[in-house]
Amino acid sequence: MNVFIFDRTFDGLLTAVFDAFARHEFPEELAVENEPLPLFCETVHTVITDEKKAERVWKAIEKKLSKQATSSLTICWLSEKRDMYMPLFRYVCKAVKSAQSIETCFTDADVLAVSKMSRKVWYERLRMMQFLRFQKTKDGTYLGVILPDYDVLPLVIPHFHDRFADQPWLIYDARRLYGYYFDGTPKSRPIRVEFAEDEVLPFDLSNGKLHEDLLADNDKLFQELWRTYFKAICIKERLNPKKHRKDMPVRYWKYMTEKQC
Repeated sequence: MNVFIFDRTFDGLLTAVFDAFARHEFPEELAVENEPLPLFCETVHTVITDEKKAERVWKAIEKKLSKQATSSLTICWLSEKRDMYMPLFRYVCKAVKSAQSIETCFTDADVLAVSKMSRKVWYERLRMMQFLRFQKTKDGTYLGVILPDYDVLPLVIPHFHDRFADQPWLIYDARRLYGYYFDGTPKSRPIRVEFAEDEVLPFDLSNGKLHEDLLADNDKLFQELWRTYFKAICIKERLNPKKHRKDMPVRYWKYMTEKQC
């Protein structure tokens, strides 16, 4: 078995494609650095991520695929699924070699797998936009905590930057322990932030609630009003718990104001 080892980055994956064509050697498996190699491994090539090589491959892809198709590749990558490494790798190789676009060749297992996964990630993005709830701190910054299955935070930030362009906010991914902060000033852009230690987080990771000493004085009232409104609009005679859980999956309730006591 021929194995390529890469650093688990998208540029690393594109560099692996470049090396495969340069070496005339295509791997049967993509392994990750510092992890055990698969059984029956005969030859191993360690991919050294190179931005220039990755850029050359990406430009070659852009000539063969539409913008929507190239976007689906990066969106699929955000799934963080290890079993998508090889389908993505093979998809890119096929796109580079093919004389025409392969993006609609859904009889190809790799094209179909990438298409399905990109749709799942995109749908998760939509749900994060629907179910994100903000809390206001004493300094006027709004905090939103999410726990998505996929790494969709980079995909939702443009939406919130456009919608809340005049107020400061921090949206934090509690699973991946990073977020984006926007200071609310004109012409500024959201910046990626990470906390060095969990202990310095301004909220409880278990439920996303801000620490009491940081919560704005009137935010508790607003949260209670929202819960009251949520209950008031519910028509008991038309309750359908099964449909409710389908439209608003239980896994999202953890950080939703209306679902907290």
